[in-house]
Amino acid sequence: MNPPALDFWFDFASTYSYPAAARVQATAAEAGVQVKFRPFLLGPIFKAQGWDTSPFNLYPAKGRHMWRDLARICADMGLPFCQPDPFPQNSLLAARVALVGLNESWGDEFCVAVFRAQFGEGCSISEVGTMAALLAKLNVAAEPVLAAARSDATKARLRSQTEEAERRGLFGAPTFITADGELFWGNDRLEQALRWAKHAR
Repeated sequence: MNPPALDFWFDFASTYSYPAAARVQATAAEAGVQVKFRPFLLGPIFKAQGWDTSPFNLYPAKGRHMWRDLARICADMGLPFCQPDPFPQNSLLAARVALVGLNESWGDEFCVAVFRAQFGEGCSISEVGTMAALLAKLNVAAEPVLAAARSDATKARLRSQTEEAERRGLFGAPTFITADGELFWGNDRLEQALRWAKHAR
């Protein structure tokens, strides 16, 4: 019998997806749940709601609280924290590279590394050099991966995944979806999502 499963949906520009990505694998393993990383783009979903940027930029008081809250969460978890500038960053390239990696053995580790580079070290994840450096740390040759990330097939796959996210009712990240379609939004809902996943057969 297959183990219970949980889809972890995220945009690399999503602030609260940083701590979620850092803890989801270990937390899920402890619960006996298999996690699947699902990168997508929040931009088209926000645009459909009439937003041209993150709601944390549109509502300054909410944004100020979010940055302080995220700093506290990272401190509690022992994660490095550095507010990226600009925010949100363009996550298109990182998402495409991640899709290539998720077809191979290094995808999950790459995703965690992208979040740490952006929110822990202040790196620009839109730059090819950043992607190449992260791949090098994983002992992955950058040139063929970047070529695959720019391919029509990978571009189509990311569009399809983003469209699936919208169809399934995603409006933010991180979002966790169980095998029976139950949706949980937010880093603080991970444990609840895992408990539900264990009964979603």
